[in-house]
Amino acid sequence: MTARILLFTGKGGVGKTSVAAATALQCADGGRRTLVLSTDPAHSLADAFDRPLCGDATSVVPHLWAEQLDATERLEEAWGDVQGYMLEVFRWAGLDAIEAEELSVIPGLDEIFALADIKAHAETGEWDVIVVDCGPTAETIRLLSLPDVLGWYMERVFPVGRRLTGLVRPILTRVSSVPVADEGVFTATAALHERLRGVRDLLTDGARCTVRLVVNPERMVIAEARRTATYLGLFGYCVDAVVANRLLPDAVCDPWFDAWKESHAEHLAAIEEGFAPLPVMRAELADGELVGVQRLRCFGASLYGEVDPAALLHQGPPLSVERRNGGKVLRMPLPFADRDDLELGRRDDELLVRVGPHRRAVMLPDSLRRLAVGGARLEGDWLEVCFEEGTS
Repeated sequence: MTARILLFTGKGGVGKTSVAAATALQCADGGRRTLVLSTDPAHSLADAFDRPLCGDATSVVPHLWAEQLDATERLEEAWGDVQGYMLEVFRWAGLDAIEAEELSVIPGLDEIFALADIKAHAETGEWDVIVVDCGPTAETIRLLSLPDVLGWYMERVFPVGRRLTGLVRPILTRVSSVPVADEGVFTATAALHERLRGVRDLLTDGARCTVRLVVNPERMVIAEARRTATYLGLFGYCVDAVVANRLLPDAVCDPWFDAWKESHAEHLAAIEEGFAPLPVMRAELADGELVGVQRLRCFGASLYGEVDPAALLHQGPPLSVERRNGGKVLRMPLPFADRDDLELGRRDDELLVRVGPHRRAVMLPDSLRRLAVGGARLEGDWLEVCFEEGTS
């Protein structure tokens, strides 16, 4: 069984947890075995369902289970050897026990464990749909870029470090008291990487996994969503819909809200025009907190109507290679990218693409590796890199 995976993200406070929970309920009410899990450190999913959740799948209603990642538990399971070594180093450096323990938890580990959890659940065959309530956009971009970053480290740096440590360990232990990583540390790191193997292929399979952006009709929120769409395109993730949340209902007739209604209408038009051809789903501002199964169920029914919540709502073309004018062109979707924020480079068989603070090393297909970069341009929402015969 192949699970459909839906990732929900948006600027903090836009209501993405409510949208994710309501979507999961709609899928479950349709008879699909559905798991909704949270990678957001704020852990709002339990608050949305108004019931405690833990690090294991917990039944919520028929066909629906929910889970909140327990980073501490995962840390003990998969990072114990590495953390033990780091504790030794920090204590050797003179830090007290509490400081050493705090510093031994590397930022970003919870995101790594979240990716491993998504992959593990997808591989069990138990679920028809997996709904992921991701963290705010910045955390989500970091989460989804981890397979590239960790993969590069494990392929380029890790083997060298492992061999070098093996060579110098006997010498250092004789002449210095500094702790040296033993083979168990490297084995634990390699095992963690193995758990993540295939995550990128899974999450960038646009026929199986898509991202849905949740926005409010506010200028700053829309601007951040546009940047998020650009970065998702950079890393090869597919967005299949935008949810415009908390729109003022037509039933609000008080003149005090007239300016707000005009603003919402203006921003909604900007969302629909700016994100086209993505479908924009509308959700009105609720008349109370969206807490509890019944409120979420009503919200989900209003949001999706007759639309299948698990359907692939839009499928854009992925990264592709075309023949053009005697050469070849690599096309990468980069919606809303600004050419002033864009940098390109070439390193061996990789094309280095930087957009703002984010960089991706794109492994070139065999058909392009022997060709030289002849130029690049932004054409609409696409980055086009031209390759031609020559020394790469």
